[in-house]
Amino acid sequence: MTERAVLAGGCFWGMQDLIRRKPGVEKTRVGYTGGDVPNATYRNHGTHAEGIEITFDPAKISYRELLELFFQIHDPTTINQQGNDRGLSYRSAIYYVDEAQKQTALDTIADVEASGLWPGKVVTEVEPVGDFWEAEPEHQDYLERIPNGYTCHFARPGWVLPKRAKAS
Repeated sequence: MTERAVLAGGCFWGMQDLIRRKPGVEKTRVGYTGGDVPNATYRNHGTHAEGIEITFDPAKISYRELLELFFQIHDPTTINQQGNDRGLSYRSAIYYVDEAQKQTALDTIADVEASGLWPGKVVTEVEPVGDFWEAEPEHQDYLERIPNGYTCHFARPGWVLPKRAKAS
């Protein structure tokens, strides 16, 4: 049994390249989500973010573990920006598919804020999932096809998110 996650954290190429490598991630595709234009495309995606849809096996990788990777590979403290990419398309957002994902997202953000791993306040949006418009074929698996292509995402060695103590 698989689950679905939809995340946005800047240019979708780098997000896909790092997330698809994790054991338990079965499929990824990049596209446009969280906005106002039906049938969004690269040239016309309105207020959509560049996002990634992830199909994963929760017995091998949890939603929380996906979110921890998400917060490690992009800067969640920059509004509408990731590296040199600027604009609404490059915002940080989590699009939850159910209330359990929403709560996990909120808990993970609280842990990221409390950790001090990032120097500023987390600005990641947490919204219900909506339409996901698959990006054009040339954007799918981009860094697999063009290994030295542009990315502003990278793993940060030593970045480990401590768990908050639960209130009793």
